[in-house]
Amino acid sequence: MASLKSPAIALSAALLLVGCSYASDTLFPSLDANDPAAPNAPAGTAQAPVQGQVQVPPPGAGYAGTNVVPPSSQGSQLASLGNSSTSSTFVGQKIGELRGELSKLQSSIGSHNDQLQQIRGQMAAISGQYHASIAGVTSRLQVGTTPGNPNLIAQWNQAQSQLSQLEGSVSQLNALSTGIAADATMAAYLHDSSRAALALSGAVDEDHQQLAVVEDEVERTTVLIERLLNEVNTDITRQNSQIGTERANMTALAVSIKNGELYGKSLAAQPSYTPRADTGGTRPLVIIRFDRPDVAYQQPLFNAVNQALSRRPNATFELVAIAPGQGGNAQRALGSTQAKQNADGVLRSLTQMGLPSDRIIVSSRPSPAAATSEVHVYVR
Repeated sequence: MASLKSPAIALSAALLLVGCSYASDTLFPSLDANDPAAPNAPAGTAQAPVQGQVQVPPPGAGYAGTNVVPPSSQGSQLASLGNSSTSSTFVGQKIGELRGELSKLQSSIGSHNDQLQQIRGQMAAISGQYHASIAGVTSRLQVGTTPGNPNLIAQWNQAQSQLSQLEGSVSQLNALSTGIAADATMAAYLHDSSRAALALSGAVDEDHQQLAVVEDEVERTTVLIERLLNEVNTDITRQNSQIGTERANMTALAVSIKNGELYGKSLAAQPSYTPRADTGGTRPLVIIRFDRPDVAYQQPLFNAVNQALSRRPNATFELVAIAPGQGGNAQRALGSTQAKQNADGVLRSLTQMGLPSDRIIVSSRPSPAAATSEVHVYVR
């Protein structure tokens, strides 16, 4: 009679352990510790899991409760560690506890990956809206518009709000990273506990076999956690860099709206590397002559400084207020004051364009050759 039951039990177990194929994860093509491509398996054909093991899908492939549920078959579950038989020994009871904790950990991984997908989708949508707003402002400025156009100001404010929403999404990524780090800590605890249980007395051979299964699954789960954590941290670094650049560009765009013409990207958004040695030249980069009211120097100044920064990203600039040297004392004093005011205006323009103020030096001197107030810009 016992010989008839054994094949029946084996056949039932084999039927229960039929696996389901996993849906592809668009964000994580493969987070499985095994060969992600499965070259020997035909497309759409599920592989039967080894008895006593959990087939851990990539995070985000679908979870329900504490059991792994493939999205392709919500009505059937893969064999989970919690359903594997355990002995009645103390070690067997310990194995049951470890299985329960591992099942919860796997569920947490799936939840965290679902959160990452949601945040990424949210950021993609907001980013698209932000760039659409910026494109609308830029295209209008390229063809020319009135200074301080209220429609462009409204679009700029909308883009600013969208950029703030992106910063909020980065905060969500930081919180998610903390949660995944807690998963990593739990995985390390389960690994140590499964190894320590091997040294407990009173175990049977089946207990050690099941402990080996638990340890293998913990190691696979640890690989998934590490990959997920790396993905999140990479996203955080990339988004922080991009948001910082866009903040500087928004400042430069505000100046463009104020003047009704497009300058370009912020002067602060230049790559940083070791600058070449200063040549010590005294030829000014730009000479601005204030020989009439409202001199439109901003665009040529921006272009010249931008080109200088492309050659020497860490360069500093000196603004020299040149006052006419002719006339009496009162006239020279008045000319000196006017030249300094003009230099202050150029300084404000450069800072609004994104050039840090600590990279700008302002000085003044009279020049007998100058017929009117001038501002000379030097690269130092």
